[in-house]
Amino acid sequence: MISKKIIIVVGARPNFLKAAPLLNALRGNRMFRPFLVHTGQHYDKDMSDSFFQELELPRPDRYLGVGSGTHAVQTARVMVAFERVCSTERPDLVVVVGDVNSTLACALVAVKLGISVAHVEAGLRSFDRTMPEEINRMLTDHLSDLLFTSCPDGNDNLIREGIPRDKIFFVGNVMIDSLKMHLRKARASSILERLGLQDGEGAGPYALLTLHRPSNVDDARVLRGIYRIIEKIAEMVPVVFPVHPRTIRQMERIGLKAPPVPAGGRRRASSMLRSRGVITTHPLGYLDFLYLMSRATLVLTDSGGIQEETTVLGVPCLTLRSNTERPITLREGTNRLVGNDPETILRAVRRTLRMKLEPGKAPRYWDGRAAQRIVSILTYKLKS
Repeated sequence: MISKKIIIVVGARPNFLKAAPLLNALRGNRMFRPFLVHTGQHYDKDMSDSFFQELELPRPDRYLGVGSGTHAVQTARVMVAFERVCSTERPDLVVVVGDVNSTLACALVAVKLGISVAHVEAGLRSFDRTMPEEINRMLTDHLSDLLFTSCPDGNDNLIREGIPRDKIFFVGNVMIDSLKMHLRKARASSILERLGLQDGEGAGPYALLTLHRPSNVDDARVLRGIYRIIEKIAEMVPVVFPVHPRTIRQMERIGLKAPPVPAGGRRRASSMLRSRGVITTHPLGYLDFLYLMSRATLVLTDSGGIQEETTVLGVPCLTLRSNTERPITLREGTNRLVGNDPETILRAVRRTLRMKLEPGKAPRYWDGRAAQRIVSILTYKLKS
């Protein structure tokens, strides 16, 4: 039997979490020859290299090194570089994950070269076209030949948009595969001690904050308002804030305090700044962040994936957005939408700290076996 070459594309931190279990499952099947391409969309070491190490991802077979730029510039750079890869490697299938610019760029290149495309995490919709990720999701789904969804909502969205049912496969959430695979190892992390949150009697309550979306960090008024209210929240409970590189730049631009950049060497959680109970750090590795999230009293975020992870971990999550492409986390999980109005956020935090919320439940197929389901389907589809 001739093995099938499958290119798996990653470009940004969330992609690594979704690609790692799939790559492992493919490598365990002699029918496939997986080929890993890293576009370099996230090139910060804390956003890329450490994740490869902790997720035990192999060194990429090809690193494109596209770096940053506007959406158009970044997408174009990925397309030009990835076209060369496809022309040289001639894969049987290109697998793209998530909704970043690399996802759309590589799907578009593959389709124009007549190469089949599979989209992992298909069908998610926020119905907010001001989000660049929403455009990437929609276009990638309509380009793809195989669409692997993480929840029934995804199937419904795709069918409503006219995508044939025989292209759609509900397989579950591959990012939860990574979480379940690494949670035990994450519990060995010393992050709580390094942040001064753990003493001889254990860790006290704390909140965890992540913030990176343009709607929250690009508008100086909005960013100042959120940070002002975070300092108020920190008077009730310490707030740990690993700051995304994009957010660091925006904070510095408007004069807010940001973590100091160490001179050389890998950035560490000890490179932090305390401001009125807010503990800011540089981006954390996956295992440190996973453990920090699993032990948090509550999480405030504008991330999509964290809404899913907190649902599985049973940690209350307040999403600083007015919409979500993951509504299943609102229905079945611990997630609540609170927007970015400072007073609304403060009221939601007070209510969460005061009341014991229902723990929620993990949705169907968020069980650590999504990657195996995908490989089973690929085995059937590509065997001829």
